Amino acid sequence: MENKVSIRCIVLDDEYLAVKLISGYVENTAGLELTLSTSNTSEALAAIQKGSADLIFLDVQMPEITGIELMQLTRNDHIKVILTTAYAQYALDGYEHDIIDYLLKPITFERFTSAVNKAKERLSDKTIAQHDFLFIKTEYRLQKVALNSILYLEALGDYIAFHTANGKILSLERMKNMNELLPQQNFLRIHKSYIINIHHINYIERGRFIINKEYLPVGETYKDIVRAKLGIK
Repeated sequence: MENKVSIRCIVLDDEYLAVKLISGYVENTAGLELTLSTSNTSEALAAIQKGSADLIFLDVQMPEITGIELMQLTRNDHIKVILTTAYAQYALDGYEHDIIDYLLKPITFERFTSAVNKAKERLSDKTIAQHDFLFIKTEYRLQKVALNSILYLEALGDYIAFHTANGKILSLERMKNMNELLPQQNFLRIHKSYIINIHHINYIERGRFIINKEYLPVGETYKDIVRAKLGIK
């Protein structure tokens, strides 16, 4: 199934190092696509008006035009904004323009990720999160599956096994795509081979999740994410 899942991003800042830092964060974050990184306000404005982005990381203080003024110019272009600045006093002005978040420099990747997660929720009309079902591409058809019936997903070579309350479905989907598409409030990737529906966890034992009598391991690289998501210390 073809799904457009990437949030197209513009990074606009008059500081070269800030552009480089935030652009790097964007390029290393699943679900984001960098369409433009620039210090040129006119270039960014033209890209916005052409509909080339969904989200802009926008500096407040720039020589040609302030970030606040740019937001006023583009308020009808349906682009969402995350402000980036070294000056906390602009926060109130930003929120009056319905920004998603306000990042105070120096910006850490952790803080950036928090803002991006808010953006993904606000831009959820680009994902299947607005529905309570999805269509899974199998060998011969597209099969409709209720999200709440999915117990967990398992990577099996070139396939994904959707383990559901009604049985197993083999799909030609990709694990990375599904991790980006499934609503984050319900689904959690715990391993390179497993994405689980947190509502179907029976219990946790010795670092493994037990769902429907199956023991699913937590990968080393996912442990911190899992703890943070579930509030486990």
